[in-house]
This record gives sequence, C-alpha cells and structure tokens, in this order.
Amino acid sequence: MSEQALDQFQRLIDIMARLRGPDGCPWDREQTPASIRRQLIEETFEVVEAIDEDDPELLCEELGDLTLHVVFQSQMAAEAGRFTIADVLQAINEKLVRRHPHVFEEPQVEDADGVLRQWEDIKAKEKADAGRARSSALDGVPADLPALALSEALQRKAAKVGFDWPESEGPLEKVLEECAEFAREARVDGRTEEELGDLLFSIVNAARFLGISPELALRRAARKFERRFRGIEALAAKGERDLKSMSLEELDSLWEIVKEREAGSQ
Repeated sequence: MSEQALDQFQRLIDIMARLRGPDGCPWDREQTPASIRRQLIEETFEVVEAIDEDDPELLCEELGDLTLHVVFQSQMAAEAGRFTIADVLQAINEKLVRRHPHVFEEPQVEDADGVLRQWEDIKAKEKADAGRARSSALDGVPADLPALALSEALQRKAAKVGFDWPESEGPLEKVLEECAEFAREARVDGRTEEELGDLLFSIVNAARFLGISPELALRRAARKFERRFRGIEALAAKGERDLKSMSLEELDSLWEIVKEREAGSQ
C-alpha cells in the first residue's frame, strides 16, 4: 500500500473517532453495531449496482461508503474493548496467507477448482481447531441473508457434498414442475405461499446450475421494468395524459412503444 493510501486510511480512522467522540456528531454517537446494520446491507448492494453499471467513479464512491462501515463497526468495537481496526486487518491478512499455501508456501494445486477445495479444507480445519466444528454441511450460511442469496448459499453448500443434479435438465424440469404446482394450488387457502416459495427456490437452483446469479438477474429485470415504466410516464406526459385515467390497453400500447424504441437503440 502506498504512503498516500496509508495516510488516507488513517485519516478515515481519525475522522470516525472524532465523530464518535464527546464533541462529535450526535447521530454517529448514538449508533450501535445493530442500528447501522440496514445501512451496511444497503451500501453493499450499492457497490454491486455500481459494478453492474460499469461506472468506475460511482464504484470508487460506493467502495468508500462500504469501507466507512468497516471502520465504523471497528471504532464501536474498540470503544467496547472488543477489538480494533488493527485486529480486523491482522485477522484478514493472516487468513489470506493461511488459506493460500499454494502462493505463500509450496505450490499444492494446479487450477481454480483445486484452490476452492483447498480453501474449504483449510477453513474446516480452522473451525475444528477453534472448537467450532460444523455438524452440518449447511452450517456457516448466515440466516439473515436476503432470501435469494440464502437459497443460493444453501444449495451451494448441499452441492459440495454431492446433493445436486447431475445435469442442467434436472433443475430446469423442476422449475416446470413447481410452476405447474403453483398454478394448480394458487387458489387453495394456505398453500399459495408455500408453493410460490418452492417455485422461487427451484428457479434459484436452476440459475445456480446455469452459472447465473439470481440476485443480479432479478435486479436487472427490476431495473429494466423501472426504465420502461419511466418511459411510459414520459410518453403519457408528452401527450398530456394522466396514467390513472388511461386504460390497461392504452398503457400496454405505450409499453410496446418503449420496448420497440429500446430495441432499436441497441
């Protein structure tokens, strides 16, 4: 790390300590590790969005916001006598060296798959040595993950011990099966939510098998809907029409116009 980077990192640490100090910011001083949990999640997704948009300037800004949360949490932990930012950095540095013996010691693997297997083996040994050996292959998946990420993480864990489809036809057929069950049970009291959950879970599994992130795929679909709906609003405003006064057929017509323009610009 350059001297400039070290100086700026130390400056961030000092600013955070000042904000949390007796003469600091009332809002920052009131926060707890739990109270800014939501903001931490939001900042993480904003980093992902900046990556998706391939916007270096925005990504730089969002990574700064995310780094702030690391320093913020570490400052609160230091005040409580739990750990410091130095402890955080030391822990990750040692972990990276420990879990990459093929880089920092003698080469032991030949490809990326071998690296992943070695990583998991070393990780399991670390847990066992620390008295936190996992009793289930699904241990280690945070329960508070967003539903799509939780589903994908559980499926990946199960797949590591062989509980997985042998080929892509399996999960794709399962999606069709669950879709039919949902359509059949949608009007049955007490079954709709369960069947919808099964359908979504099967879609996540198919996406995982095909190497597609369901979270990113859904985010892109949502952004596309937002973009096209704003296009409808713009067309309606140009014609001095109120969306609420328009029929569904008229709205669908505007939607198709927006889609055609979008396709023509690609």
